[in-house]
Amino acid sequence: MAETTRHPEPRYGNRPTMKDVAARAGVGLKTVSRVVNSEPGVTPDTERRVQEAIDALGFRRNDSARVLRKGRTASIGLVLEDLADPFYGPLSRAVEEVARAHGALLINGSSAEDPEREQELVLALCARRVDGLIVIPAGDDHRYLEPEMKAGVATVFVDRPAVGIDADMVLSDSFGGAREGVAHLIAHGHRRIGFIGDQPRIHTATERLRGYHAAMADAGIPVRDSWVSLGSTDPARVRAAAEAMLSGPDPVTALFAGNNRVTVTAVRVLAERKRPIALVGFDDIELADLLGITVISQDAAAVGRTAAEHLFRRLDGVDDAPARVELPTTLIARGSGELPPA
Repeated sequence: MAETTRHPEPRYGNRPTMKDVAARAGVGLKTVSRVVNSEPGVTPDTERRVQEAIDALGFRRNDSARVLRKGRTASIGLVLEDLADPFYGPLSRAVEEVARAHGALLINGSSAEDPEREQELVLALCARRVDGLIVIPAGDDHRYLEPEMKAGVATVFVDRPAVGIDADMVLSDSFGGAREGVAHLIAHGHRRIGFIGDQPRIHTATERLRGYHAAMADAGIPVRDSWVSLGSTDPARVRAAAEAMLSGPDPVTALFAGNNRVTVTAVRVLAERKRPIALVGFDDIELADLLGITVISQDAAAVGRTAAEHLFRRLDGVDDAPARVELPTTLIARGSGELPPA
């Protein structure tokens, strides 16, 4: 008996089309189009037959064709600083919920705090015809977005303002939150308070440093240069800064951490020391409640939701002046910020 060679079925084939659905259901293309797009004019029996054909074939509507006809993609882009940063989890989820309520798809990506990567990612999203953008900026010049915005791409900046262009922005009160956190340490008896923050080119870092200086000035406390350190949030850099401030004949008795990543390293450094050191961190961290870490909390979900709502207002045709929304922060006292000077 001659052996027959068996060829496996192809794993991937051509997508079924509306013509395939129409042929299987025994209807015209226009009828399929009406069912797919939920338009009136189709009898229940015909709609049932078309839907059965769609289910049997695994047909999916070609949204790219609809884009060409309608000029809208029903999608928005979200450019984050770092997808791994816990602050951006609830922010991204809130944006996605608002987008979903408006029937839009959310596409997100990370700039990794690199201005060139930010621009590359933003323009790639624009090339894919997103209707709008929510951007946590890494760069300090956003004029590259002017042509896209003039072409109709609604844009809202989050956490940090745009530079070089007028655009909607939604921020947390970095200045006020830092001022409140440092004043809290002062109220518990501290006069030598160290500040460890992010890179000075970042808006939130400079605003929180400004809040620190304001609280110290309010209390009439002069700030020594050795009490302030701005730079990357790399653990080695933060550890070196903290250990320098906690050493010597006249060390600080408290630390104010400028963001959640700084706080995590500061907690590790302080856990290794016998002498209790007070700590307040800007932005909450995981397990802070169990560890007793006092923080200045931002409502990341409110930031994301507010930004997305502003974006869809623009997409709905609202054309008023660019808005600046600054949301308040909340001090959550859990023990570390209430320690007195040793």
